[in-house]
Amino acid sequence: MLIQEFKRHFFLELSNLYPETEIQSFFNILVEFQFHLSRIQLALEHNFNLGNDDLVFLQNALSKLKYQIPIQYIVGETAFYGLMFKVDKNVLIPRPETEELVDWIIQNHKNKNSLKILDIGTGSGCIAISLAKNLPNAEVSAIDISAEALNVAKNNAILNNVKVDFINADILTLQKLDENFDVIVSNPPYVRELEKEQMHQNVLSNEPHIALFVENGNPLLFYDKIAELAKNHLTENGALYFEINQYLGVETVDLLKTKGFKNSELKKDIYGVERMVKCLL
Repeated sequence: MLIQEFKRHFFLELSNLYPETEIQSFFNILVEFQFHLSRIQLALEHNFNLGNDDLVFLQNALSKLKYQIPIQYIVGETAFYGLMFKVDKNVLIPRPETEELVDWIIQNHKNKNSLKILDIGTGSGCIAISLAKNLPNAEVSAIDISAEALNVAKNNAILNNVKVDFINADILTLQKLDENFDVIVSNPPYVRELEKEQMHQNVLSNEPHIALFVENGNPLLFYDKIAELAKNHLTENGALYFEINQYLGVETVDLLKTKGFKNSELKKDIYGVERMVKCLL
């Protein structure tokens, strides 16, 4: 079968589930992953013939997409801040908004001669590894409750040739950290149960809920605990960074003030919603 024939079949099969632009994106990702062909190269390869193994791969991917399995889990990788990360069902798929948080930290600290950074709730390791890659003078540590997630993160550190000290721990039960840090950053669970109805089904059905959701009655649970630890384990003039729930920006800043943090700065993401906060000790 010619690849252009399969493309027509691919679009037809998914047309009732996804917008055309998203189907095109899926197809481009699969073709680049399997054949190392860019979109332009594919357009020029009208007579590209699919082998049996290639056809099996594409048919399997198509079947998974019909069940709304994220394309990143299907190919097992995704790009984040110019780096490639392996992902599976044990970790959240890194989002573009989180790239902005990483960039904010890098721009604020790129001229430091030495730096100790802690990433809490590291998941795939995207934040910790991107910081280690772009801040070569930094010593980076990362915590996660999930041993399975840490295995993914460790492999991503090897893939991107950086050193990160990974720690398996439940941040909610930690009474103290083993050392002090110049920067503590976290993208903790912050989606309230009541917000589930706003989320895409492919997220709800596939991504780890432990990394996403908090109870409606205590949505700032992780921010409270992390801020308390940061208060005791940030160096002088140390900075605390969070990705936050867009609906709870004011509440998050108020919480940080009660913990003794100052100069809180809310920052909007590319979609124009309050997504990040930085504060100083």
